[in-house]
Amino acid sequence: MSKNPSKKIAVFIISGLLIISAIFYTKYQSGIKTPVNKESNEKISLIIKKGQSVKEIGENLETKEIIKSNFAFYWYARLHDLDKNIVSGRFVLSPSMTVAEILAKISDPKESEAVITIQEGLKIRDIDARLAEMEIAKPGDFIAAVKNFNDYERYSFLDKKLLKETLKLDLPLEGYLYPDTYFLDPTEFTANDLIYKALNNFKKKIDEHPEIMTQSKIKMHDLVTMASIVEREVISTSDRKMVAGILWKRLNSGWKLDADATLLYTKTDNKITSADLASDNPYNTRKVGGLPPGPICNPSIDAILAALNPTESNYWFYLTATDGTTKFATSNDEHNANKAKYL
Repeated sequence: MSKNPSKKIAVFIISGLLIISAIFYTKYQSGIKTPVNKESNEKISLIIKKGQSVKEIGENLETKEIIKSNFAFYWYARLHDLDKNIVSGRFVLSPSMTVAEILAKISDPKESEAVITIQEGLKIRDIDARLAEMEIAKPGDFIAAVKNFNDYERYSFLDKKLLKETLKLDLPLEGYLYPDTYFLDPTEFTANDLIYKALNNFKKKIDEHPEIMTQSKIKMHDLVTMASIVEREVISTSDRKMVAGILWKRLNSGWKLDADATLLYTKTDNKITSADLASDNPYNTRKVGGLPPGPICNPSIDAILAALNPTESNYWFYLTATDGTTKFATSNDEHNANKAKYL
């Protein structure tokens, strides 16, 4: 029996640790120095969101097969204090790049494209706030660009005379800036860049549904205005078509629209007061008849098609329950019962 078993155990443990360390070091060195494929010409897009951790970025890089090892990427960034330099945006990378080259690129603001997502139902003022929050435009820049936009002839769905001269809308492009994710160059960004991208996208979406422009029963501006109300009022496609049917029926029957979403368009605190309800604000569809002067948000193609192809029904009333579902009623008494039950 050995006189010094503890010494042997210690040697065994140290040897094991050295072997494990050697394995990890080899993996680390291979991961940072050897590209996935140095001959590759493939270009792969990587989106880095604001606040995303270096670990999450590494996992995305490995999933997209741009790097060999998330482990190597993570520790290289941490050991060289590069994790603090990574910027958000969209980057075009390649499997032929080393970890050092990738980190250099995703840490350079000039290599980044800013990513802005305009969700369905956002207003122009919301977009302006988003751009300011991203620090690629000053507050008010986007709003000013919308007001000063003058290239209406490029887009057949925009009626300059109606929007700017007849209706004199404060934000004449409201409703026509299609909600989507857009990639922007933060180093050379102008507000017009996003306006043209969003208008071109709107054109693309309606071109995919030619019946929108060829039909003659609803004026384009009225259609987009109704679609914007439907977008704000309900969520599912079937509910949107049903609510569109109710609202068109109210209009055609001389009823008020009674849509709170139209009045909320003019509010900054998302609250409606008794004074608001009594006002002659043209967006107060509880008091003022007809459609509001213009769209109250930028609607999706789903909402536009719902407004174009409404569902006919016996319903005159609807409400959104606390669980997000829509409850319909044929009479005011039934509607009041729904309010008591679902709100």
